[in-house]
Amino acid sequence: MSSVFNYIRSILPSHNLYRNRMRLFFYCCLFLPILLSAQMNESDTLNLKARLALTGFYQGGNVETLIFRVKSDFSFKPLKQWVFKTQNSYVYQAFGREKADEDFLSLNFLYFNPTRRIYPLLLSFASTNFRREIDLRYLFGAGITYQVLKEKDNWLKLSISSEYEHTDFGKRNFSVAAYDGNNVINTFRATVWVNGKYHLFKKKVIVNHEFYAQPSLEESNNFRWQADLGLELPLWKFLNFKINYLHTFESIVIETQKQEDNILTFGFTLKSY
Repeated sequence: MSSVFNYIRSILPSHNLYRNRMRLFFYCCLFLPILLSAQMNESDTLNLKARLALTGFYQGGNVETLIFRVKSDFSFKPLKQWVFKTQNSYVYQAFGREKADEDFLSLNFLYFNPTRRIYPLLLSFASTNFRREIDLRYLFGAGITYQVLKEKDNWLKLSISSEYEHTDFGKRNFSVAAYDGNNVINTFRATVWVNGKYHLFKKKVIVNHEFYAQPSLEESNNFRWQADLGLELPLWKFLNFKINYLHTFESIVIETQKQEDNILTFGFTLKSY
């Protein structure tokens, strides 16, 4: 397995060039919904859906703080019973005009017959993380989704999947000493997803959540989880005011770094439906 990945790495461009190309790809994915027109339900019957959420926080004066987050969702039906969905996000943080974080995350799914109660899926992820010094992380796998609650305006889904993950770090010393000396960590993971969206108070309040936990199937000390919670207040058919809270935890991080991150942002969501 290692020889295969060494060959793949040898034919790829350098990290700097590759990361620049990835940034261009992510920017295109992020702003595509603006050209066409939070979280979407792939089981909807619409052939094309797009959403763009812009949230952030700024403080000036003695302490200058900037937090900016962009998240886009885009789905379409390439074939009658197939749905492709891509979720892309970008997070930037700076304190005193010094960059503290710059993260990219691309989640891509291919669903077969998602209007059923139970349906299969294929997935692939790619990400970078400035603060955690992750030069590149990618994974791919497959799973199955069960629709616990299936209504037009309210839905809840539970998914289980398994993936192979490859991560390139910028350093070789970690919070868990067993991983020291190697800047590449590969593992097989299992993932449990819980996603939902609910319209409350006669559709005046929208609550959505995306939660996943990813333990390694090989090492018990290698695991992560993320909770993404959103509260939206509709202002117009295609525009909502949004409050977003993101909490992430990762057990394997560069030495001296904290394992948890929390981000609270405010902004707007644009949608095409």
